[in-house]
Amino acid sequence: MDSHHTNKKITKQTWLFVIAIFLIATTLRTPLTVVGPVIPFIREDLGISNGLAGFLTTIPLLAFAIISPFAAPIARKFGMEHTLVYSVILLAAGIVLRSTGYTALLIGGTALIGIAIAFGNVLIPSYFKLKFPLHIGLLMGIYTVSMNASAGLAAGISHPIAAASTGWQGALGFSVILCVTTMIAWLPLLRSNKVETMTPSTNQQRTKLSRSGLAWAVALTMGLQSFFFYSLATWLPEIFVSQGIAPENAGWMVTVMQFAQIPMTFIMPIIASKLSSQRPIAIFFTICYLIGFTGLWLEWTSLAIVWMIFLGFAGGASFGLCMMLFTLRTNTAYEAAELSGFAQSIGYLLAAIGPTALGYIHDVTDSWFVPNATFLIITIMIFITSMISSQNRTI
Repeated sequence: MDSHHTNKKITKQTWLFVIAIFLIATTLRTPLTVVGPVIPFIREDLGISNGLAGFLTTIPLLAFAIISPFAAPIARKFGMEHTLVYSVILLAAGIVLRSTGYTALLIGGTALIGIAIAFGNVLIPSYFKLKFPLHIGLLMGIYTVSMNASAGLAAGISHPIAAASTGWQGALGFSVILCVTTMIAWLPLLRSNKVETMTPSTNQQRTKLSRSGLAWAVALTMGLQSFFFYSLATWLPEIFVSQGIAPENAGWMVTVMQFAQIPMTFIMPIIASKLSSQRPIAIFFTICYLIGFTGLWLEWTSLAIVWMIFLGFAGGASFGLCMMLFTLRTNTAYEAAELSGFAQSIGYLLAAIGPTALGYIHDVTDSWFVPNATFLIITIMIFITSMISSQNRTI
């Protein structure tokens, strides 16, 4: 009787945990993906420049780069669960501020959103290592799928919401509902679980990270796949329009790429956790990137959907691998959080450079030929860094 009762309790706790993870994952990308489709409304209403409107996408990436290294030490002080819940409260505040309709609050709120999301980005992989070390792959799969599916859905509905009576404020504000639901789901976890604290690493371990070739390889792999994701999200529609595709269809191509990522973000963490060396995954996504980018570069536009599916597979597989590398290349949950912070700081700095640099190259050359060739060169770079990162060893 007693053991049966315990089993029931464990099952209930596990379900609560999975639901809480699913919900927090939905808050980590939706506040970002709702912006792009409603930029014309914001620009017109507030009378801001294209440059400032584009900067709304860059602010969170810069916040990720600056805040990521501090997430692990803060979590050590307050505990993982509490830090994650506080970050969701901060996120809700940022969303509300951003939706008030004033330019200064739009920028301030966007910065708060970036700071809040940085904590979830860094801590979730190490939280899995702390709580369910034997099921990291499966949990990471659920987490990445929830994040990408909700991001894709939010991008699709934000324009219709803005076009309705609520305006762009409603489109930017609706994701606060997800934050409130997430907070409610996390309260039982705070109450009933022994809140975990992590063993701190010494200063010596921290400097070891910045001197470790393996840590840098993981960071660059994270950075280069982020560079691809944010650059493509920003410029793919324009690249396709320049190749003769109608604007409404060009936007739809990005959706195809986003949804092609989803099965890979689920499968790859599970496969990665079962392999001693993750090099087969690195080879797989490199081939997919090469096929997709070659098609884009040669302007074989009649097969655009095929290129999008390959780029989606590549993006999903490379992101899934990066999330797993934080836990696979470290020994403890705290080390995983430290590596995650280090890699995401460098990664998002590269991601923030991508859209601006490629836009600048396009303006100078008045063509997408060089930016598309750049994608192919960076594919070779990510192949090298991911092969180093995928070796079976820890930092």
